[in-house]
Amino acid sequence: MGDFNLALVIVAIVVCVLVFIFNLYLLVNYQHPDDKNLAYFPKFVVVLGLSVAAISILMLPADVANRQACQHAIYNGACNLTLPMKDLWLAIYIIDAILVFFVIPFAMFYYEGDQDKTIGKRIKSALIWVVTTAIVCGLVLGILYGVIGKVDFTVRHLSSSTVQFPSTFQFSSGQPCVSNGVRQCSAYDASPSSETTWTMRSTFPEYVVALATIVGSVLFSIFGGVGIACLPLGLIFSFIRRPKAVITRSQYIKEATELGKKARELKKAADALHQEERSGSKGRKWRKNMKALEKELFHLEDDVKALEEMYPQGEKAETTWAMTVLGYLAKLILGVFGLIVSIAWVAHIIIYLLIDPPLSPFLNEVFIKLDDIWGLLGTAAFAFFCFYLLLAVIAGAMMLGLRLVFITIHPMKWGGTLMNSFLFNVALILLCSISVIQFCSTAFAYYAQATAAQEIFGHTLQSLRGIKYLYKYNIFQIAFVVLAGLTFVYYAAFGWRRKKPSGRFQLSS
Repeated sequence: MGDFNLALVIVAIVVCVLVFIFNLYLLVNYQHPDDKNLAYFPKFVVVLGLSVAAISILMLPADVANRQACQHAIYNGACNLTLPMKDLWLAIYIIDAILVFFVIPFAMFYYEGDQDKTIGKRIKSALIWVVTTAIVCGLVLGILYGVIGKVDFTVRHLSSSTVQFPSTFQFSSGQPCVSNGVRQCSAYDASPSSETTWTMRSTFPEYVVALATIVGSVLFSIFGGVGIACLPLGLIFSFIRRPKAVITRSQYIKEATELGKKARELKKAADALHQEERSGSKGRKWRKNMKALEKELFHLEDDVKALEEMYPQGEKAETTWAMTVLGYLAKLILGVFGLIVSIAWVAHIIIYLLIDPPLSPFLNEVFIKLDDIWGLLGTAAFAFFCFYLLLAVIAGAMMLGLRLVFITIHPMKWGGTLMNSFLFNVALILLCSISVIQFCSTAFAYYAQATAAQEIFGHTLQSLRGIKYLYKYNIFQIAFVVLAGLTFVYYAAFGWRRKKPSGRFQLSS
C-alpha cells in the first residue's frame, strides 16, 4: 500500500464504531419509558442522525490528518492512495440533507400520528406530507440551480514578455522577476483592470450542500452566538445560585404540598385536552394549550428536582447531598474552562476573520505548534474546538427554545425524552453541523489549508452566485459576535439572580 496511511483508516473505523455505540447508549438512557420496545424506526433514525452529525464534525480533523499523510512522500502519486475526502464530504452531507428534510420529518409525522389509526394509515399520512415537502423542495432546488447555480471566480489575467535567459541569477525583493523595467513580470505590477470573472456551473451535490449550509448558518448565527456565552456562564451562575444548605422537614412538607396541588391542576388540564382530542376538536387553540401544558410540566419537573436537592432523603441522604455539592463544583470548573474557550473563540473570530488583513493567525498557530510537539495533538485540539462550537449551538437552542414563542420546546431529559423530541433535536444538530464545519474551515483556514473541506467550503461555497455576498461581508460572523456580546451582557446583568420557578414552587427564605 506504499504511503497509504493505514493507521488513519483504522482510527476512522474504530471512531465510527465508538460513535455508534455511544449514540445507542444515549438513546437507551434518554428514551421515555413509554417508548421502550416501541418506535423502532424513529430510534434507528435517531442513532443514524446522531452518528452522521458526530462523524461529520470529526471529518474535518481527519481531512487535516489525511492531507499530512502524503506530505513526506518519496514518490509521485502517493497522495492518490489517501482517503477520497471530497467524495466522503459530499456523501456525508447529502445524507445529512436527506435526513433533515425527508427522513426525520417522515419519522416525526409517523410517530405523532393518531394512535387509533392503523400502521398503514399512519404511514400513508406521513408519506403524503413528506412527498409534498419533497416536491416543493425539488422544484425550489431545481429552479435555483438552473437559474443561479453557478460559481463566479475572480481571476487576474497575467502575461509577461520573453527575455534572454540570464547568465547569473540575482533575485531579490527589489528585482522580483528576470529584470527591472518594462520586462518586469505582470504578476508583480498588474493593474486592477486585468481582473476578470470566470464563471462555471457548480455540481448539483455541491449546490445542495451550499443551500443547506445557508439554512444552517442562520440557525448557527443565532443559536451559536447565544450558546457560546450561555454554555459556560450558565454553568458558573448555576454554581452561584446553588442551594447553600438543606432545608428543614417542615419547609419540605410545605413546598411539596404546593407542588402536589400544581401537579393535580396539570393532570386535570391534561385530561381535558385528551377529552378534546378524542372528540376530534384538535384546532389551533388545542395545540396552543398543549404546548403550554408541556411547558408547565417541564418547569414542574425542574421544581421537583430543586426540592429533592434541597432535602435529600433515604439512608444515604448525606452522601446524596455531598454528591450534589460536588456536582456544582464540577459545574464551576467546567464553566471556567468553557469560558476560557468561548473567549478564545470570540477573540479568534475578531482577530482572524473580521479584521482585514488579519492581525494574527492566533489559534491556527496554536494548533500548528501543538502538532510540532506531537503529530496528533494539534488535530485533537482542533477537533475539540469544533465540537465545543456544536455544543454551544445546542445550548443556545435549548435556551432560546424556552423563550421564543415560535420554537417548539423539545427538552432532552435523562430517562424521559419522547421520540419526537429526540428527532427534533437530531434534526437541529444535523442542520447546524454543516454550518459548524463550514465555519471552522473558514476560521481555521490557515491550519486546514489544502484540504478537501477547503475546496468545498472555502472556494466553491463562497463564490456561488447570490450567496457569496453573505460570506464576503462576514454577515454570519458579525451576527455571531454581536449575539455573543449581548448574551454576555445579559448574564452579567441578570445571570447572578436566583431563578424563580414558573410554577408555584419557591424556596422559603
